[in-house]
Amino acid sequence: MTWQTVDYHTAGEPFRIVTGGAPPLPGATVAERRARAITDPDAQRVRQLLCQEPRGHADMYGGFLVPPDDDGAHLGVLFWHKDGFSTACGHGTIALATWAVETALVPRTADGPTEVVVDVPSGRVRALVRSEGERVVEATFVNVPSWVRSRGVEVVTSRGTVRVDVAFGGAMYAVLPASDVGLDVAPSDYADLIALGRQIRDDLNARHAAEHPEDPRLSGIYGTIFTAPGEHPLHQRNCTVFADGEVDRSPCGSGTAARVALLADDGTLGEGEVLLHDSIVGTRFEARVQARTVVHGRPAVVPAVTGSAYRVATCEFTVDPHDPVVPGFVLR
Repeated sequence: MTWQTVDYHTAGEPFRIVTGGAPPLPGATVAERRARAITDPDAQRVRQLLCQEPRGHADMYGGFLVPPDDDGAHLGVLFWHKDGFSTACGHGTIALATWAVETALVPRTADGPTEVVVDVPSGRVRALVRSEGERVVEATFVNVPSWVRSRGVEVVTSRGTVRVDVAFGGAMYAVLPASDVGLDVAPSDYADLIALGRQIRDDLNARHAAEHPEDPRLSGIYGTIFTAPGEHPLHQRNCTVFADGEVDRSPCGSGTAARVALLADDGTLGEGEVLLHDSIVGTRFEARVQARTVVHGRPAVVPAVTGSAYRVATCEFTVDPHDPVVPGFVLR
């Protein structure tokens, strides 16, 4: 058995697109296919093979291509990482849309951005892919409605009690300044940010503090976003610790959407303004409020997040029948 992939990175964060060898996963919607994948031993094994060492690493990310929910979208995707299948992934959507245009799966629009419509477990998202000649230069990920769930939730950590805000950007995020736990958004604080991110996630999830009002599959803290100031109020830095201690090398697409919801809610990000959102490695997304709406009886925004993805490899993976290290391992 072999598995074919095309690998990209978006602002430094990997995204492995599985173009061949993914297991069939029945379901009427992408959300149903995700639920099936979680309980399917073959899907979990292929995820582990392609994500874990020696073929991947503890911070690897990727996705299985699946049919969309209906003919209103070009494709569907099941996002995965070392710990399972996620509900949303902005950097992956940017990479996937870039790949779709570069391979002519979605033909380029001659007089403007090319729209790529993708069904993901949290809903239907769009990417507007901008080209210069034959080269894709950037893509703008237009997310599902994003909203503030709660503010000022107390969490007891090993560095004292802190208050976090919880917001939905396709997944639930806890957000707090890194300085509140005596840290900075810097590679030198990488290990401590992971430890604190796990503590905050575990505390909130144990208390069911991030339940989705309608869909329990979207409940629970997926990531902890540590923020730090930039050069002005609309330039901010962040480190997103997601799943079980993974660190996003990009500014995190769905996490940026959650930040847009919070900043629009408190008036920091106004109409027509752009948030410059930097990652722990210094890469950048630009984000803004595309529209305002109401979901689940509360104010929400439709965030638009712009970034660039670059192809880094085309791979064919195999398994030697005598290999004792299958499906792989995680060293964190």
